[in-house]
Parts: sequence; C-alpha cells; structure tokens
Amino acid sequence: QVQLVESGGGLVQAGGSLRLSCTASGRLFSIDVMGWYRQAPGKQRELVAAVTSTGSTNYADSVKGRFTISRDNAKNTVYLQMNSLTAEDTAVYYCNARLKVYKWSLGSDYWGQGTQVTVSS
Repeated sequence: QVQLVESGGGLVQAGGSLRLSCTASGRLFSIDVMGWYRQAPGKQRELVAAVTSTGSTNYADSVKGRFTISRDNAKNTVYLQMNSLTAEDTAVYYCNARLKVYKWSLGSDYWGQGTQVTVSS
C-alpha cells in the first residue's frame, strides 16, 4: 500500500525558513505529479506548489519568489523550501502525489497526513 510520509513542519518566526519533505513508499509503478497543498483554519485547501516528473513547476501566486519545490525521482521524494515566511503561511501542509500503482492503472491521488507550519509574527 502506498503511503506519503511528510516531515519538516514546525514553529518559525516571521521571516524565517522551513523545508518540508515528503516521501512516497510502498509498491508503485510511477509518480506523475507531486505537490503541496495547505489548509488554514476556516479556509479551503489550496495548492501551494506542484512539480511534474519532468521538472515542470507550478506555484500559487502568494508563494512565488519565496517557496521552491523540487523533487528527487529516484527517492520518490518532493521538497518544499519555504523562505520569508509570514503569518499568512500558517496552515497544515499536505503532500499530494498522483501516481500509478501498476503500469496499467489509472492515475490516482494520494495524500500525506499533513504537517503543521506555524509562523509567529
């Protein structure tokens, strides 16, 4: 069974940095897109950043220039480097992967359990 395990969240002061990691484990054939979403209290979950298997990236306007997503395909791992954090970045961050368990499978979305990022102002 495929699992996404996240790490790297925590408490940081405004202006600081954090790096999130997420690794997909278990039996799988391929991973197309890996990304990070976040959900703040009382708000909907939103896309933060995503990266394809070929390295194409997409960012939310609110994080452009501050966050960098990267990926190690050999390790099935995605990273999110977050710099110049503000209180508005406080949320639970979820890792997402669209992957195939078998070669003939349709792509399916998998989610991590979430990691809390709190930015104190």
